[in-house]
Amino acid sequence: MENSPRNAADHDLNFRAPPPSPIASHSARRSSVLNDEELSEFLQTSLRVPDLILPGRIFPRETLAATPPEIDLRSLISSKTDSISRIRESITSIGCFQLVNHGIPCDLIRSVAAAGAGIFELPAKSKVMMSRLATESRYGFEEFYGEEETQASEEFIWCGEDEGLKSVMERIWSEGYSNFRTCANFSQKMNGLAKEVEEIAEKVLALLSDNAPKLNKATSLAETKAYRHELVCCLYRHCQNIPVSQRANYLKSDIIRMLIRGSDYSHALCFHICDGLSEFHLYTKKGWITFCPKKDAIVVTAGDKLQVWSGGQYKNVIGRPIFKVEDQDPLSMSFLYSPSLIKHSCKGKTEKTISLRQQVMLALLLTLIYHSLVFFHVKL
Repeated sequence: MENSPRNAADHDLNFRAPPPSPIASHSARRSSVLNDEELSEFLQTSLRVPDLILPGRIFPRETLAATPPEIDLRSLISSKTDSISRIRESITSIGCFQLVNHGIPCDLIRSVAAAGAGIFELPAKSKVMMSRLATESRYGFEEFYGEEETQASEEFIWCGEDEGLKSVMERIWSEGYSNFRTCANFSQKMNGLAKEVEEIAEKVLALLSDNAPKLNKATSLAETKAYRHELVCCLYRHCQNIPVSQRANYLKSDIIRMLIRGSDYSHALCFHICDGLSEFHLYTKKGWITFCPKKDAIVVTAGDKLQVWSGGQYKNVIGRPIFKVEDQDPLSMSFLYSPSLIKHSCKGKTEKTISLRQQVMLALLLTLIYHSLVFFHVKL
């Protein structure tokens, strides 16, 4: 029986075709696999913790500069205009100058260095007892924890007024560990050298204060009985038994550590006494300078307090002597001088400054927080 046109039309209106089903093809499966591989590679790359590298400016570049001038102490005492202007210009430009004919006997310097070398010959157990952490003071061995420190350079902070450290030294040296006779022998020699440096520091600071109102006002009160000062000596033994292949990396890490710790001992002037050094490095935030000091000269560098008190006129730098000897471990001494009277008068201003160490720690902390947030965000 043939269908009528009407029945055919009704059939077309009532028919609804099912939706087309997806057809799995080879190209579609291949595209899905490629997408999965790309997603997996992206996740692995995102979850990989990158190597944290300090910014390049943390290790400053070497800059070309003239050798710091040689200033005769006798000409400073006689108030010669030429010497006074040269010392101010040098502190303003590079924050350093060389002091010659200073009047400190070379025999006194060598005897103090020989006596101080005995401190670094103490056993590791005694060094731990004399560390800053053990004595709970600012003085003693710097960050000494055990035998592994004997392969690196060591630093000992000394101050004759610290009774806690003196008692520990007397107890250890009484056991026969010292290379010199008694604690009194070392203290007497060091106090004699510190007194000589103190007298020079007062004269230099008085000359620099003429162009700085805050320094001038404070140093004018230095003649009163209430005036006190702070003088700290840092004895540094430069170990030379480091493999040649590792010296470059060790020097770089030592410089970065020195820059970070530069604010631990705030001071106005630093007097570097280094017998037999090959060259001297000056480090600032902008760069570093290398020069060869004159024999028997004292290298004087400006501290952070001097820069703050002068309103930025005098530049703060960090100095480090470099020795190139193979058969011995040379010893250098740095005397950090800071008048307590000026320190208290400028306390409010110094607390507002942000040191280089705080800036480095803040940068590292922010970097770690950023990568941690990225890691957890991708993982979730």
